[in-house]
Amino acid sequence: MANAVSLSFPDGSVREYDAATSGRDIAAGISKSLVKKSVAYSLDGEVRDLSDPIGRAGAIEIITRDDPRALELIRHDAAHVMAEAVQELWPGTQVTIGPVIENGFFYDFARDAPFTPDDLPVIEKKMTEIIRRNAPFTKEVWSRDKAKSVFGEKGEAYKVELVDAIPEGQDLKIYSQGDWFDLCRGPHMAATGQIGDAFKLMKVAGAYWRGDSSNPMLTRIYGTAWATQDQLKAYLHMLEEAEKRDHRRLGREMDLFHFQEDAPGTVFWHPKGWRLYQTLVSYVRRRQDAEGYQEVNAPQLLERSLWETSGHWEKYHEDMFVTETEDERVFALKPMNCPGHVQIFKHGLKSYRDLPLKIAEFGAVHRYEPSGALHGLMRVRAFTQDDAHVFCTEEQITAESLKINELILSIYRDFGFEDVLVKLSTRPEKRVGSDELWDKAEASMRDVLAIIEEQGKGHITTAIAEGDGAFYGPKYEYTLRDAIGRQWQVGTNQVDFNLPGRFGAFYIDRDSEKKTPVMLHRAMLGSVERFIGILIENCAGHLPLWLSPLQVVVATITSEADDYAIAVAEELRQAGLQVETDLRNEKINYKVREHSMAKVPVIMVCGKREAEERTVNIRRLGARDQTPMALDAAVAALADEAVPPDLKRRQQARRAAA
Repeated sequence: MANAVSLSFPDGSVREYDAATSGRDIAAGISKSLVKKSVAYSLDGEVRDLSDPIGRAGAIEIITRDDPRALELIRHDAAHVMAEAVQELWPGTQVTIGPVIENGFFYDFARDAPFTPDDLPVIEKKMTEIIRRNAPFTKEVWSRDKAKSVFGEKGEAYKVELVDAIPEGQDLKIYSQGDWFDLCRGPHMAATGQIGDAFKLMKVAGAYWRGDSSNPMLTRIYGTAWATQDQLKAYLHMLEEAEKRDHRRLGREMDLFHFQEDAPGTVFWHPKGWRLYQTLVSYVRRRQDAEGYQEVNAPQLLERSLWETSGHWEKYHEDMFVTETEDERVFALKPMNCPGHVQIFKHGLKSYRDLPLKIAEFGAVHRYEPSGALHGLMRVRAFTQDDAHVFCTEEQITAESLKINELILSIYRDFGFEDVLVKLSTRPEKRVGSDELWDKAEASMRDVLAIIEEQGKGHITTAIAEGDGAFYGPKYEYTLRDAIGRQWQVGTNQVDFNLPGRFGAFYIDRDSEKKTPVMLHRAMLGSVERFIGILIENCAGHLPLWLSPLQVVVATITSEADDYAIAVAEELRQAGLQVETDLRNEKINYKVREHSMAKVPVIMVCGKREAEERTVNIRRLGARDQTPMALDAAVAALADEAVPPDLKRRQQARRAAA
């Protein structure tokens, strides 16, 4: 073979092929059954159309429909089929862009009359029809002039604009499925029939062309697609559960917080919500105090020059809230706490004996998030970070990172999160600092990641995200999996060789020389507000007793028990519990329903007999039955249950030592 290239296969074998051989030909040469199951192939990790020639040597894998990599292809192909269905049903509709997104896909359409939810079943039916035609996906490369001419004749003005936006020299790929075609980078599967029937159109929404509010409004149709019906059903069930657990709805029912347009993206905490917030902060404060962190508080407003020195002004100033005073000084509300903590470190001479120096702050920060991105507590413009910075020597990085990891994972366990992903994100393309410093930081963090993986077998998963680090250093990201399988990125530990040096921070080493410290940026909850939202959704509002802002409601069956209920509530308060009474002239079932809706963990029911016998009936949230108990025993049991987990461990340690 004149143009022979060597391909290595997953089983370790190496074979030679002509460079013009397609992926389909290679699959057919292995077995007839394989080519029937194939949807694409991969060469050195690049997924390609089966019809593409291999072109060069490399490591090849044939991708079948049950391969996880095929899921993105299924969704991509489903998007194209949806667009074809729309144009068959409503000729004259313009197709714009239709990417794959997490868990599905969307397409934006230009049409005089926007689509409505009632149109979705009609489109789904047409999609099923197109999929059953099993038309092959074929690819052509067009010239720029031809593409503009063809789309222009079809009245596809948005496609013409997209063609103009493609850089000179790039191929313009056109994918067809039967008579329908679209501009697309690809790749695609072999035919529409490989999409299957595990898809569903989810909703319609408005979307500006290219995300710019000065451009026309389009109609966006969202869909989801999966490899199997079981996967689709599981996903739809998860969405149903997520809707039930939505922290915004539960926040209203539990009377925790609200938002309003006078302060977009900023939380109005109600008394119960603020109590929950403070309980969470107190817990974190105790945990980090025990680990030697010193709490500080840095200014909210800092001059522009400080942010320029740190590098944040260049990278993030568009996301900062900026103000100029009458004396023409420019200030910014801090979007992060790091520069302020470096100033605190610099105040006074530091020795190597002072390191590691651990500075912590529950720092209120402000970031300008687009209004369309705001989402309850999960995405806000003002939030509090449980932020800390550990100033240490290079030799202390591994030990301190492991201590941070142990503290973070212990905190997550206290909140019921056992399944954690720890991801190391390495140097991004745009960054500050020398490659030598980045090499040091990444080498140290890879060593720590290996230890984390070894120590956390069975519960901790590790991964490396190349190029996703912060601009000043690599970082660990801690991601939790909640009760319905969703993932939430919360904690972080970032190794920074750059920021202290940019500010001229130093310590005196053993040889009486000035040396720049390493700075570890540490957050455990990340955003306190967001973590509260995650907690509420994870437990569907059924917060553990120690964390619940209202722990007990004492409700009466009859007014004859009012005085006893008041006395019961006082005993509970004296035992440290958060309690309210419900003495209203309402039926007890009505009271129970109302307090259950508000997710009160414990309802103590008192009637005339309970008052006479000094007992209570305890009804737990979610339970149908009541448990009668003597009052003293009930108060003691609830007081013990309401002890936060870190304090309970201290109690147990003291008892064990006694």
